[in-house]
Amino acid sequence: MGRVIRSQRKGAGSIFTARTHRRKGAAKLRAIDYSEREGYIRGLVKEIIHDPGRGAPLAKVQFRDPYRFKTRTELFIATEGMYTGQFVYCGKTAKLAIGNTLPIGQLPEGSVISNIEEKPGDRGSLARASGNYATVIGQIPEMGITRVKLPSGSKKTLKSDCRGTVGMVAGAGRIDKPLLKAGRAFYKHRAKRNSWPRTRGVAMNPVDHVHGGGNHQHIGKASTVSRSSVPGQKVGLIAARRTGLIRGTKENKN
Repeated sequence: MGRVIRSQRKGAGSIFTARTHRRKGAAKLRAIDYSEREGYIRGLVKEIIHDPGRGAPLAKVQFRDPYRFKTRTELFIATEGMYTGQFVYCGKTAKLAIGNTLPIGQLPEGSVISNIEEKPGDRGSLARASGNYATVIGQIPEMGITRVKLPSGSKKTLKSDCRGTVGMVAGAGRIDKPLLKAGRAFYKHRAKRNSWPRTRGVAMNPVDHVHGGGNHQHIGKASTVSRSSVPGQKVGLIAARRTGLIRGTKENKN
């Protein structure tokens, strides 16, 4: 029997949990309320901050509580062009301007949006990484659905009530500059989690990994494994629909 492999050990957490001590908090849209559903609410960008372990900057936005005499500070993912002192508007009747948040059903085709809700009220889950954005490619008002092209290139159908922020996420071009040296990779991953340096499976012994052993560093078997494989064998291309280079052009039916 072989040793417990790395992917199994990661499932237990322990030394593989995320380093969250210095993080600023969960970046979410405002909790949906009457003022957003029926009109709009104005917020003021107080500060743009760095969040350790995240590529995109965050914006602290201050709103007046619609029900009590107090202010509420929300943590939004900053969009490209956002600045301190800027007024941002959230709600159904907000204008199409950088930093504003409104239902995707209100946006014209071709609009660039980010931090989109997958389900109405989940406060943002799509297109959140630095430099990412999605594009509205179609509206079907009679069915209440909107077609969106995601950063991966895939197209997704969402409810028109789902909200999104106008503009692309700030921090674009982060991966254009090479890390160049191991020290930078060390500090980059130190803020995220224990995932670097990563030893290749073929460089291990047979006891440590499925791809280990042999007189040359080679896998020696197909790298695709089934979805139902036991955890100790589940490495490589798991339940791959296809493998290899994508050749030729694809006809777009839309």
